[in-house]
Amino acid sequence: MNALQLFKCLSDDTRLKSVLLIHQFQEACVCELMEALLMDQPKVSRNLAALRKCNILLDERRGKWVYYKMHPQLPAWAKNVIEQTAVGNCDELSDVTKRFQACQIQNSRCC
Repeated sequence: MNALQLFKCLSDDTRLKSVLLIHQFQEACVCELMEALLMDQPKVSRNLAALRKCNILLDERRGKWVYYKMHPQLPAWAKNVIEQTAVGNCDELSDVTKRFQACQIQNSRCC
C-alpha cells in the first residue's frame, strides 16, 4: 500500500468514520456501525467491503453478523496516519462515538 491508495480508500466520509471507530474500539460489527453512522446496512456493508478490498480492514463472520478490525498487516505509517487522524478529530467524532457506545451498552453489542 502506498499513501495515494490509503488516502483514496479513506476519502469517503463513511469509510473514514468507520475506520476511526474500528481503530478506537478495536473491532466493530456492521450493526454497531449502522447505529453510530445512522445509515442502513447495505450502505455500511458496501463501504466496509471497499475498506476490506484496500486491505485496511479484516473481517470475521460470527453467526449472522460480520465483525471488522484493523488489518494486522497494515503498514506502521498507515496505522500512524489513522491514529493521528483519530486523535486530531475526536471532537468531530464525539456524536458518532457516543452512538456507538450507546449501541454497545443498550444491546450488549446490539447484534
